[in-house]
Amino acid sequence: MATGPSGLGAEIVGTINKLQDVFTTVGSSASQIDLPQICVLGSQSSGKSSVLENIVGRDFLPRGAGIVTRRPLVLQLINKPAAPTANATPQVNGAAATDKAANPDEWGEFLHLPNEKFYDFTKIRDEIVRDTEAKTGRNAGISPLPINLRIYSPHVLTLTLVDLPGITKVPIGDQPRDIEKQIRDMLFKYISKPSCIILAVTAANVDLANSEGLKMAREVDPEGTRTIGVLTKVDLMDVGTDVVDILAGRVIPLRLGYVPVVNRGQRDIDSNRPITVALQKEREFFESHASYRGKSLYCGTPFLAQKLNQILKTHVRNTLPDIKGRITQQLQKYTAELQSLGGPLGDNNANVVLSVITEFTSDFRTVIDGNTNELSLNELSGGARISFVFHELYNTGIKNIDPFDQVKDGDIRTLLYNSSGSTPALFVGTAAFEAIVKQQILRLEEPSLKCCQLVYDELIRILGQLLAKIQVFRRYPALRERFNSVVVNFFKNSMAPTTKLVSDMVAMQACYINTTHPDFINGHKAMTIVNDRINAAKPPPPAVDAKSGKLAPGQINNNRDLDVEAKKEEPSFFGSFFAPKTKAAAAKKNGVSTMEVPPAIIRPQAALNERETMETEIIKLLIHSYFNIVKREMIDMVPKAISLTLVSHSTKNLQQELLRELYKPEVLDELLKESEAVVHRRKEVIGMVQALNKAEEIVAGV
Repeated sequence: MATGPSGLGAEIVGTINKLQDVFTTVGSSASQIDLPQICVLGSQSSGKSSVLENIVGRDFLPRGAGIVTRRPLVLQLINKPAAPTANATPQVNGAAATDKAANPDEWGEFLHLPNEKFYDFTKIRDEIVRDTEAKTGRNAGISPLPINLRIYSPHVLTLTLVDLPGITKVPIGDQPRDIEKQIRDMLFKYISKPSCIILAVTAANVDLANSEGLKMAREVDPEGTRTIGVLTKVDLMDVGTDVVDILAGRVIPLRLGYVPVVNRGQRDIDSNRPITVALQKEREFFESHASYRGKSLYCGTPFLAQKLNQILKTHVRNTLPDIKGRITQQLQKYTAELQSLGGPLGDNNANVVLSVITEFTSDFRTVIDGNTNELSLNELSGGARISFVFHELYNTGIKNIDPFDQVKDGDIRTLLYNSSGSTPALFVGTAAFEAIVKQQILRLEEPSLKCCQLVYDELIRILGQLLAKIQVFRRYPALRERFNSVVVNFFKNSMAPTTKLVSDMVAMQACYINTTHPDFINGHKAMTIVNDRINAAKPPPPAVDAKSGKLAPGQINNNRDLDVEAKKEEPSFFGSFFAPKTKAAAAKKNGVSTMEVPPAIIRPQAALNERETMETEIIKLLIHSYFNIVKREMIDMVPKAISLTLVSHSTKNLQQELLRELYKPEVLDELLKESEAVVHRRKEVIGMVQALNKAEEIVAGV
């Protein structure tokens, strides 16, 4: 194998190794920093494990049928000179001391087993199997949780590889039915990151177009800019065939090219033939093969390791500035979140309650008044919704009330007669007008109280939005619940005087009918208007009879002129309350004039006569005029009343109410009890902040 790389290259790759260790300890999923790495991709039979073992020069990977690699293996190779180091602190008792004596310069370390060194590489294999089964069980399930293995050796180049599970197509034995999808999803999670170099392993004795590894690589890297191909089993190709066209990029070109290698055969593995012997045979194969001997320096495992080392160094060097920037960005993000969670130790004190009361009431006033920097462009919010209730919903609801949708003309006629009492009225009665208009005014109470309820609902809506917005409530669910309860009760208590004031306003309008209002049409004007309407609707009578040349009947002496032969009978005052037959029967019975007792119930029997029509129209005109005045006043005054006793009252007095109910020594401890989710999240964030601080230190010196 080749010797160690330059100090700068080792430092750069070592930096990424340290960052991987740092983020693995806290869970890489918690960070959005993608580190440069080489991911090994290939089908189960492509020879991935043999390639990795040849690079390391040791047998250390599990082998067997089916899926052997069931968790990603982050393999960090570190070139370490053969000279012994003074700070090595391996276990020196029992078998470990014997293993060290046999292999003093090579050992492995697992991140999940700190301070424990494995000098026996078969025990590394056993630990990989043990830890895999601990996370996935003994069946053929897989897990995305990686195993971090670091190997120190003077025979390796400083390099970081990620061995991924082999691509499979058909479930075998205890494998899950969707094992293909599970593996593909895991592989894509790794290789789709732009920082990932894809090492696509393909057997040379199969058609390259059928390579599962290359197929997946091209899905995420269609231009082949970050994919390097490895052709295994070159020695097993048919006589007379080679991979020269593939190496020349004439089949499926890759920017990083291809490297052919020769792996150990199954017989070599079963007989435990040393990898050093296999590497010697590999070199001899390429140097003696007619197709490859001219380019043998660019073939084989040693060249592959050198090329990967150089690719990784270049890739890390190019991405390191971006990594530094993302570390700084993430550190700021998690530091801010930690502060919102109360800092590393939390801040359970009374100042939290004072602070959240101040923040809530300030935000509440801001939302009501509309002076906010978070104005929505898509919908109304806060105080604008209350204004919509006042000036759109309530306004429209009041205006749409028709005073005569429930009172018909016949009802008004009956009310006119009833309001006259025992003496028939000479003019339109005031009592009938007041009775009807008061009845209609009382109808305004329901929409006015509904307006109160709608504004109350909007305040509750604002409360919910602020409770969700303020971060402190995530930490203290008891404080949030109590806060919500106090504010809702305050709104409910404010509703009582609000609804009473609105009801009293309706009662005030119904209590006193102000017919001297300047906008109210008076009775004389109403009578004139109705007369003009009726006369305009009548057809004009002819001035002269066409046959006799005389004036038309009724033109002289108010329909009492001498030319009228048959005088019409005047209708009685209560004429519309009697049917013609009933009236005739009442006049004469058996030739004798009689008078019957009145019926138990007296209702109108005929349509409105001319006089009744005129009086009804006058009443309706007066009611319309006055009712419109009342509606205008209610549309103006009800929003003012609600604002006074509910909205404005809340913005002015809510803070005092919260202080009185929440800032009590006897309840503070209970209110400031943190939720388990917040405690757990703070622990996670603290770990990320520590990891990012460590990462910032690591990259700062590069």
